[in-house]
Order: sequence, then C-alpha cells, then structure tokens
Amino acid sequence: MPDADEERSRYETHENDPEDPRYRAFLDRVAAPLRSRLTEGMRGLDVGSGPGPTLSVMLTESGFPTEIWDPFFAPDPGPLSRRWDFVTCTETVEHFHDPARDWQRLFGLLRPGGWLAVMTELYGETPLEEWWYARDPTHVSLHRDRTLEWIAKRWDAALERPAPTVALYRT
Repeated sequence: MPDADEERSRYETHENDPEDPRYRAFLDRVAAPLRSRLTEGMRGLDVGSGPGPTLSVMLTESGFPTEIWDPFFAPDPGPLSRRWDFVTCTETVEHFHDPARDWQRLFGLLRPGGWLAVMTELYGETPLEEWWYARDPTHVSLHRDRTLEWIAKRWDAALERPAPTVALYRT
C-alpha cells in the first residue's frame, strides 16, 4: 500500500479541470444517469473529489447542490456527519485501503432511498499483471462485475448498471 504522501503526490498530477469539456464528458458517464433518477431538491456529496472538483460543479449546475469531501484536498469532516440524498464516488473506490470500512462509510452517508453513484474500471479477463488499470500503485482495491453485485446484496441495495464502468445503488 502506498503511504499518504505517495498517494497525495500521485493525485496532485491529475488534471481534473472543471473547465475541460473532455473531463466533463468523462464524468457525464455517471452524472447523466444519476441526474435522470434525482428529483428536485435533492442534495449530494462527492466523495474523493480530488484536486479539481468537477462532478460536484456539474451536479450543482444541474440544480442538485453537491458538496465535496476528499481525504487530501477537502478533508473537513463536516460533510461526513450528515446524510445525503445521493453520494458520488468516481474513480475512487479503487483507492480504498480498507474496502469494508470505506463501502460502509459510503452507504452510511445515504438517507433511506438515496443513490450511491460509483464509477471505476472493472477487472475482466486480462491477466492482472497485464491490465493497465492495476499498474497504478494507488489502485489497491480492484472490482469485478460480481463484486458490485455482492456489494448490493451486502448493503441491501438495488443495483443498476447504466454503463460498463458505472454502478448506481439505491438504498
């Protein structure tokens, strides 16, 4: 496992710019299907927002106010003490050092009937040592389709898969 300094250094190299239309299009893979399931007045939290929060900006612009929390770039614990109508977690679950604790945190942030929107690359048939996604030293918790299904059962949530890298859980 990388230590916190190694992780932060790696994340600081990410170019997450809210003004970048390509980055917005990438995030829209999860934002569009989530927005279609939200109703007026819903509020959310983006967990693992990174050094250039963008998904929260996109959702807020769409009328769904979204706060951020990130252990390195937005570490204020206040948002973790509240419950939300939706929680987003994009390109973050692969960084979980303690998956049981971290998935519990995500589901624990939701109000009953809330949505958890996750985006991550899923492991398939490629030998692990050849899979590009596993080569990132901060990717320490990899998932398969069946892992996402197990998570739904474990936290008694309905699972929808609107895109290959997107999982929407409803509590």
